[in-house]
Formats: sequence, C-alpha cells, structure tokens
Amino acid sequence: MKSIARMSLKPGMEIAENVYSYDNKLILKKDTILEAADIKKLAIYSIVCISIKDAEDYATTHFEKLRLTNAFQNFERVYKNNLNVFKFMTNNLITKGTPINMESLMLLHNNVRACATSGEQLLDMLYNMLPSEDDMTYVHCFNSALVCNVFGQWLCISKEDIVTLTLCGFFYDIGKMKLPNNLIWKPGKLTDLEYDWIKTHTDLGYDILKNSGLNSHILNCALMHHERCDGSGYPNHLTEDKIDFFSKCISIVDSYEAMTSARIYRTSLNPFQIINDFENKGLEKYSIYIIKPILEHIANNQLGKTVRLSDDTIGEVIYINKDALAYPLIKVNNTVIDLSLKKDIDIKYML
Repeated sequence: MKSIARMSLKPGMEIAENVYSYDNKLILKKDTILEAADIKKLAIYSIVCISIKDAEDYATTHFEKLRLTNAFQNFERVYKNNLNVFKFMTNNLITKGTPINMESLMLLHNNVRACATSGEQLLDMLYNMLPSEDDMTYVHCFNSALVCNVFGQWLCISKEDIVTLTLCGFFYDIGKMKLPNNLIWKPGKLTDLEYDWIKTHTDLGYDILKNSGLNSHILNCALMHHERCDGSGYPNHLTEDKIDFFSKCISIVDSYEAMTSARIYRTSLNPFQIINDFENKGLEKYSIYIIKPILEHIANNQLGKTVRLSDDTIGEVIYINKDALAYPLIKVNNTVIDLSLKKDIDIKYML
C-alpha cells in the first residue's frame, strides 16, 4: 500500500486501511472503492492523506509478488542487458565464425549472478522471467549456463569443473539456432519428420563448434546432451559409461530449464511438478549420482513455502518425503496432509 494525498485521490482507488477522523470516528472502511462522494467526505473531515492499495496488495502468487520487488526489477534489467551481449556474440560465432572469449562469457554470467544473494534466489528469479518468443532459444542457452553454475555447486564439484559446466551451458544447444523457430517451439505434437529434423541439432551444434578450439567437454555436450543413461537417447544411443560427465549434467539442466520456463502453450511448472516430471520420465535415464542431489535440493528449498493445492486449499510445506520428493507434508490450519498418501491431490501453485 502507499499513502496518497487527498488532492491526488481518484474514484476507483481502493482503501488499504480504515480511515478515522481526528476524534476517532470511522469515516471509510478498508477495501472501500472510492467514489467522488467519498473524496468530498474526506475533505469535510480535513483528512490530509490516506492509504491506498497498490500493485503489491493485489499480488496473490509468489510470481506476482516477486516481480514487483526492486530486487527482481534490477535482476531483470541486468539480465536483459547481458542476454543481448550473449546474442551478439553467439550470432557472430554462427554467421562469421568469430571466436567467443571464454572470460567474456563468464563475465556475463557473473554480472547476472551478482544480482542474486544465493543460487536458490537466482533460480527463483529465472523461474519468474518472461522471455519474448523471438529470444527463446538464446534465453534457453543463457539460462542453462546460469543453472549449470548453481547445480555444479550443489554437486560439490571443483571450481574448475563448475566453470567448465557453466561454459557447456552456454554452448550445448547452439545447433538449434540453425533450425527455424516455428519448428523448435511448435506448441503441438511434432510429426515424425519434424522430430527427426529437431534431432539434427546435436550434430549441427557439434559442427559449429568442432573447429573452434573449445574444451572437448563442450563439444561432447553439444553432441551428447540428448543421450540417456539407459541408451534411449540420441544421436548414438550411448549408455551411461560412454556419456561425458558434463553431458550427463547438461541433460538434467536442459530438461529442468525447459520445465521452469513459460512457453506459449503452457505455464512453467512448479518445483514439485518438476520433480514429478523427472520421476515419471524415469530416473534411470539420468545418472542417479547427479539427479538425486539436485532433486533433493529443489525439494528442500521449498520447506516453509506457502502453496495452493489442487483442491484449492492453502497450506505450508513442513516436511519433505525423502522417498517421495514430489509429495511433501502440507500443514493446512491444524491438519497435516501427507501428499504421498493422497495422490489425488497435488500442489497447484506456489504462493
């Protein structure tokens, strides 16, 4: 809410707090929608200013509340500036073969990372961004690099490997920039022919990067990020022991970033829906030593958060079921609901 001088009041504004006269008489109630007569009444009682609801008072979800904060607005500004630089560098690499300086890429990462107090807050900020349709492929790569850095810290790998993983995030999906946007971001189901065309982006990416003198792990990630540990991936149906460690990480980051980003055909998934999606697809597709600590971190970061359930009740996440990460215990008033025992109810929104 904000204080507004009586002279600036307009009909249609909503009162945020009860308004009393100087002798403590109630003049106007909280939640009153002002009319011209109400403003005249305030003048009669010589009320100088009153509290009026602003955008933050109408925000109901975590998404709406976060986007109104100064911290998010600063993050969004810095993010967009650095994304534009990344687009310029990437386009020059693809169209002119101009090498990208690795230190410059990490500087872009560091500029954005400095706008968040923790890796968890960084992911929360990214989760609530709204990219334009034209930028989605660049955003996907840029976000993936930022996510890679956070996940690398969660996995407790070396600082050198975290940098390598972050750089892999910037480059691994570059092959998609050789494909039309309306194919990559098609909202409906792909035809078999379209899916085969999409799958060429791994080879296209490798071809763009193979003569650039980049770290071999970066090249492997471009080629292998759709390989799966059970051999069900592409292009070469590699099994776990044949897939580069960084590619195993990137395969998780790629899926995570896609699920957390809004698309023209769906909203982003909430953290528990993301965990459930990974589990439904089959954790055997990913390295259990990588996917397990990441999903545990995602789940544990939701402790204490307020959620709206699919039956529209509102509660607080109070306990994470280690054997059912997507189904925590929720406290609703004085009742505790174990979602692992009530699979007909799930978490709809984070509030």
